[in-house]
Amino acid sequence: MQEVLAITLQAMHHDMQRLDRIGGNLANALTPGYKREVVSSQSLPASPTMFAMAVDQLSGQTVNVKGSTETFAPLSIQVDSRAGTLKSTGQSLDLALAGPGYFEISTDKGPAYTRQGNFQIDAQGRLVTAQGFPVMGKSGEIYLSSGSPAISLSGVITESLGASTTSSGFLPNGSPPQPVAQIKVVQFEDGKSLQRMGNGLVSGSDNVSLLKDEDVQMRQGYLENSNVNSLHEMVQMIQTMRHFESMQKAATGYDDMTSLAIRKLGDLS
Repeated sequence: MQEVLAITLQAMHHDMQRLDRIGGNLANALTPGYKREVVSSQSLPASPTMFAMAVDQLSGQTVNVKGSTETFAPLSIQVDSRAGTLKSTGQSLDLALAGPGYFEISTDKGPAYTRQGNFQIDAQGRLVTAQGFPVMGKSGEIYLSSGSPAISLSGVITESLGASTTSSGFLPNGSPPQPVAQIKVVQFEDGKSLQRMGNGLVSGSDNVSLLKDEDVQMRQGYLENSNVNSLHEMVQMIQTMRHFESMQKAATGYDDMTSLAIRKLGDLS
């Protein structure tokens, strides 16, 4: 008899989580490189045994099915990895990835990854994020001598290394631009494993691989917009709130019906 309450309470709990994710998406609609979170539900199984397992797991229990302990995961939270549109800023250190991949960042907690390309140069001459975390190149941290390097589509950074002299005398414009580093761009085999760390950073599992140079689509002087569609999120919010209200009414109606049945049984006794 309690299965009805268990299902309705589970649905209301899922709706609350959806609203949390929708609120986060709307709050980051203008955050560069932000990827929206998507909440998807799995239908309750038709098998009586699996149905019992799903209900029992609402209270943190597990059910042994055919000699093995199985887990029913009715709710899945994933990151929508689709690229956002690009916005021109004209800043030499603003970078956007028009295709797949993530910039690798070095943090105190180990490697992290981001699509936010609003970089800058710190006091040590390193290319860093807005929070001061070093941006990693293929050979380690990236050191620049100026704030206006040239960056190719594959992430190769070139800049003038300073003035030079030849047998004909001093060259006032310095030496021709030379490659100094290449920004490291990686990809994940399973995007579902990404976990948010805050400040636009995500962490992933060990299945990280270097993106091939021909697949990197880096744009200098641009930032990637969030892939959040505010209108779509508002529609999702209204639908979720309506669903929550309907489940709340179902739980209240079932409780009233149970109370009425108990009173009638008392009258007959």
